[in-house]
Amino acid sequence: MAALTTTPIVALDLSTSDEALRLVDLLGERCRFYKVGSELFTGVGPSMVSSLRERGCDVFLDLKLHDIPNTVAGAVRRAVAMGVRLVTVHATGGSAMLRAAVEAAGDQSRCGILAVSVLTSLTAREVAEAWGREPGLVVADEVVRLARLAAAAGVHGMVCSGLEVALVMAATDARLAVLVPGVRFAGADAQDQARVVTPAAAAAGGARYVVLGRAVTAAAHPPSAMDRVLEELS
Repeated sequence: MAALTTTPIVALDLSTSDEALRLVDLLGERCRFYKVGSELFTGVGPSMVSSLRERGCDVFLDLKLHDIPNTVAGAVRRAVAMGVRLVTVHATGGSAMLRAAVEAAGDQSRCGILAVSVLTSLTAREVAEAWGREPGLVVADEVVRLARLAAAAGVHGMVCSGLEVALVMAATDARLAVLVPGVRFAGADAQDQARVVTPAAAAAGGARYVVLGRAVTAAAHPPSAMDRVLEELS
């Protein structure tokens, strides 16, 4: 298999550490990068990160931090101390908050700050309603605006749907590493996501990272599903 230029990350959107670690052990060398989100981190805490690090895995801590700059900086410092590789903050937190996160992370080759643009579950109508915009809002325009804001603050990368990767790359002179969530296989149910792409399409668009959730974790045979992901990305 050819070397991958897009890194797959499996989302451990599960309730307990036992469930999560069973999946990690089942996938073995097929996946060495895992996402720990709000559900698992709230239920298990930092010990989940420790367990993954002990297995030699990289950790994407997806807590989508959004608070005053000092509070976000403190949370990022704790993530760095835990050995987390990537951590998310909301781009809508503003320039000061983004810069505080970047400063707290220090060397972003160790822990990269990813700015979240517009959640892939949101439609244009929902974004307009939540942000007080006109009904004709174009989601891609908002993503590009936030990408420029985040790039100016010095973040490592941006979280956006696969439909917006090329626009983000062009708007920021490819300075941002793009992470694409909501990735599904061709023909699969989009479930609670509104803007989805396949692993191959995300990679072709220039994504540095892709996050696989139920496409792998809910598969009848997760190792086979992961093999399919790796084949598409290669």
